[in-house]
Amino acid sequence: MKKLNLGELRPLNFQGSESYKSLRTNIQFCGDDVKVIAFTSSIPNEGKSILVYRTSCSMAETGKKVLMIDTDIRKSVLVNRLGIDKPGKGLSEYLSGQCSLDECLYETNVENLHMILTGPVAPNPSELLGSDRFKKLIAKARETYDYVLIDCPPLGSVIDAAIVASAADGAILVIESDVISRRFALNVKQQLERSGCRILGAVLNKVEMEGKGYYGHYYGKYYKKYYGKYYGDKEHEEK
Repeated sequence: MKKLNLGELRPLNFQGSESYKSLRTNIQFCGDDVKVIAFTSSIPNEGKSILVYRTSCSMAETGKKVLMIDTDIRKSVLVNRLGIDKPGKGLSEYLSGQCSLDECLYETNVENLHMILTGPVAPNPSELLGSDRFKKLIAKARETYDYVLIDCPPLGSVIDAAIVASAADGAILVIESDVISRRFALNVKQQLERSGCRILGAVLNKVEMEGKGYYGHYYGKYYKKYYGKYYGDKEHEEK
């Protein structure tokens, strides 16, 4: 198995780190039957791909064997965001029969985390993701890994995420704060429901938390004392 060297993201502040631990714990409490989880959003640039990656890393840190699959065959941002140089074979090539699973499955420099990248843009993403070959991939991954986290395209733009979600045990909707309307988010939720996939919940992303409430103030002072920065400092916020 080939190895991917993933570039380092900006370090999370205290609050960001705790948020990912909370998300990880909530997913684990969904039950042992929830192993394959699809993440989608309403529109591009809501921070979904990095959220899926950080959640995958958080789970891998606990000793869980995790596979992250990037299924945005139309327009993936993960390769650039993670600073992956010269990615090899990917999902589109595997689903179209151009390579084996071993050729597109990568070990990473994050312990316990494996990845499948999208590969080249394909003219028929929906057909590839709805194929028996994709279903067999998920079935095999379910047997091999503790968790399979799938980064899907925005469901408000294309139907691909609903197709992927139909093969998953649950789905999570990522919503950017103060950007997506309630009506739009509900429409996307209804699209997910039509896939027959269980909706595990939603994550409100890119929330401005500086100065929010008692606990933010109290733990911010604690973090400042021991680490020299308030965990609400803008320069450390996840974008």
